[in-house]
Amino acid sequence: MVRDAYPTVVSPLQYFSEVVLSDYRRCYVPGGSYFFTVVTERRADILANDLAQDCLRDAIRYCQQQLPFRVDAIVILPDHIHAIWTLPPDNCDYSKRWGIIKKHFTQTWLALGGAEQSVTASRLRYRRRGVWQRRFWEHALRDERDYQNHFNYLHFNPVKHGLVKKVVDWPYSSFHRWVEKGVYSVNWGLPPEDHFFLNHVQCFGE
Repeated sequence: MVRDAYPTVVSPLQYFSEVVLSDYRRCYVPGGSYFFTVVTERRADILANDLAQDCLRDAIRYCQQQLPFRVDAIVILPDHIHAIWTLPPDNCDYSKRWGIIKKHFTQTWLALGGAEQSVTASRLRYRRRGVWQRRFWEHALRDERDYQNHFNYLHFNPVKHGLVKKVVDWPYSSFHRWVEKGVYSVNWGLPPEDHFFLNHVQCFGE
């Protein structure tokens, strides 16, 4: 886990350099950090609500009990999720982890009355439901700067999509946890100079 010993006020770059990134292994080998984009079936706007957040949290915890990993950052948008994970050095199978999370989320979501898109009979035979797209996108974070750019991009995403005017106003984000840790100020993202990372992120159009 990320240490809780951190300065009261610190820049994100300094914090990542001195506290967080010192614990990361290089992403070229197992144990690296990855940025993910996971999208709903037909881009249905089903995720930005408390029920979906609870189902996703439960699915992630369920998966972590079987295959440990650390969620460094996450944001839930209406039709997609961005996340940054750090994987253990002895098991970097993120595809299996996302498969477990999607399956557990879908089972819980539908059992609680959550919506899904219509599916064909052939898809039902393969036990595919209309909640998630089959594929997801991943990017191995190359170094400290790449990590920080994607970390910031992830948390700025609700503003980028016009869902809110301020990052802090979006409730379904790990931004609030990092504000508590002193990495971000409450008003981060408002000055234009905070947006330099937008041109340095492999964002898959999201």
